Amino acid sequence: MPSIPQPPPSGQRDTGAQDVVLGVDTHKDIHVAAVLTVLGMVLASATFPTTAAGYRRLLAWARGFGPVGEAGVECTGSYGKALARYLRAEGVKVTEVNSPDKATRRRRGKTDAIDAEGAARAVLSGRATTTPKAGDGPVEMARMFKLAKASAIKSRTQAINQLKSILVSTDPELRESLAGPGYKSLVRRCVALAATAPTTATTAAVYTLRLLAQRIQHLSTEILQLEAQITAVIAAHAPKLLQRVGVGPDSAAALLITIGDNPERMASEASFAALCGASPVEASSGKTQRRRLNRGGDRQANAALYRIILTRLRWDLHTRAYLDRRITEGKSRREAIRCLKRYVARELYPLLQAAGTSTDPAAATA
Repeated sequence: MPSIPQPPPSGQRDTGAQDVVLGVDTHKDIHVAAVLTVLGMVLASATFPTTAAGYRRLLAWARGFGPVGEAGVECTGSYGKALARYLRAEGVKVTEVNSPDKATRRRRGKTDAIDAEGAARAVLSGRATTTPKAGDGPVEMARMFKLAKASAIKSRTQAINQLKSILVSTDPELRESLAGPGYKSLVRRCVALAATAPTTATTAAVYTLRLLAQRIQHLSTEILQLEAQITAVIAAHAPKLLQRVGVGPDSAAALLITIGDNPERMASEASFAALCGASPVEASSGKTQRRRLNRGGDRQANAALYRIILTRLRWDLHTRAYLDRRITEGKSRREAIRCLKRYVARELYPLLQAAGTSTDPAAATA
């Protein structure tokens, strides 16, 4: 690893040192940092390992050039997540920075040091203003549980399809002996099959069916446990959210994950709606004044709003009356549902805000 540029010795340092801005280009094994003055002059850049000791060295190195008030960090949702969490805990305001655009890269080239410098300049210029998710509270717990649950559901579906595929081509007598209403009955019957050594195609099918059925039962138990964990987290963190019509644990978790453990980063309910892809986008030109569908935002949150609306259309009279009225006015069903998404986002935003407790020291002292 190349030697790290050192700040001037403390005896030669100006005691009235000005604030500096830190920029970090994140990777799996290393982070490349650059320090700039508030006037945009590059002071130094260096590489640090992605370890706890590396994070401490990085911040101590940057503070050697002056007080670090703000840091621009790339990939705060993946490679830079742990570093962003550490910097916030140390009182540094962290701003999420997107990768430089292609025009800038063509003009300046591409190196990690240039990207780190670009992250710091994005903060200085005001181009980067997004506060990243805290990722150190109950919402992060729900995100991990939901991630594991989605994986378990996918694996269970795959195992069920494989079990049914074997049944299609196996011995008819075996297939008929396992016939029953629903896949749960089929799984129970397959688990109850006698454990025999696979010596023929039929006995191999019996062995495989029993194994797959046991896997399906194990995954079903795992899914139920994860559902209980998600529900417990939400009930403790945002109980009022589950009291709203159509809002179940999965939908509530998706919306909480979108807003994060620090919901104060959302300036308004309009910001939350835009983050969910539920706000219309202006597409006007000249005499044509119109809005188009927002295809951006968090699509998992958008899907959660859609599920809430479908449930309300079935059980809530007010939602059905609104849909009928908008269709009578000339809107299509899809357009009316898009309007309902915006209303649901506005309704749930205060509950999501009230549920959050900031863990960002920089925000708490601002």
